[in-house]
Amino acid sequence: MSKLRLSLAIGDYDRIRPLVDGTVQIDGVDPVFSILDPEEIFFRAFRYADFDICELSMSSYTMKTAAGNSPYVAVPVFPSRAFRHTSIYIRTDRGIATPQDLKGRRVGVPEYQVTANVWVRVILEQEYGVRPADITWVRGGYEDPTREEKVAFTPPSGVRLETLPPGATISSALADGTLDAVIGPRAPSCFERGAPNIGRLWADPVAAAKEWYGKTRIFPIMHLLGVRRDVVERHGYLPAALVKAFEESKAVALARLTNTAATKVTLPFVEERLAEARVLMGHDFWSYGLEPNRHVLDAFLEAHHAQGLSSRRLRPEDLFHPSSLETFKL
Repeated sequence: MSKLRLSLAIGDYDRIRPLVDGTVQIDGVDPVFSILDPEEIFFRAFRYADFDICELSMSSYTMKTAAGNSPYVAVPVFPSRAFRHTSIYIRTDRGIATPQDLKGRRVGVPEYQVTANVWVRVILEQEYGVRPADITWVRGGYEDPTREEKVAFTPPSGVRLETLPPGATISSALADGTLDAVIGPRAPSCFERGAPNIGRLWADPVAAAKEWYGKTRIFPIMHLLGVRRDVVERHGYLPAALVKAFEESKAVALARLTNTAATKVTLPFVEERLAEARVLMGHDFWSYGLEPNRHVLDAFLEAHHAQGLSSRRLRPEDLFHPSSLETFKL
């Protein structure tokens, strides 16, 4: 019997390379991989449902799921996770020394609803008392002034959301002082090129993230894996098969990472960093599945609804295809 030939779009991660190179197989599937940047995947997925299987923005997917019009249904595989204390870039000449100093400031965002920004607003409000209404949010592309929100929404009452003038980008606006800060999943190019008076809010974001994790036990989920609904309707075994394959792929990637006889990553002290992560977060620090991540998902869904992005408060179970939430046991 021939295998299903399905398109699969995802980022270039070590944890998915065993799937791409054929070390790990998806039962019954012959995938056609597109290795793309997340922004391209998300745009094409939510505008045109281009892919059979793909990485999805957690925030955009939650918005669409709450509204009942998502073309995809997710499985509890999380290709991207990140602590977001690295995601706030500031003008260092504006007297911004603490998170509380962001009150009353003009802060640029590539899109208000991106997942990284949801998590940053969680940190700002819960840890430092900085509410979304305390900031004037200014939307624009990092480097392209024509970027728009992937999923349309109306800001909640009390939240000021503006758009940069034509031709401006949030990188150029931070560099010329039009903005006081930028929050987003990527560093603006003005920071990367070392423009004057541009820096990170936290001088040691790693220490800040470790302290926050110690209190919350949250390793933020950025993206999940989705299957187009019409594909699942025709091939009901896919959700469980995908969870199985992506778990196996992650296990192979971690085994490769721990083999430091010849380091697989272009970075010194890989073994030491891995050991540090496991001391802080446990052996399975990049867990898939609903139950190990229920508290993370619940915190996100609570904040997402409170921030006016999802029309109803979802439960973690509402995000996933039911068959992806259980498996056989011996």
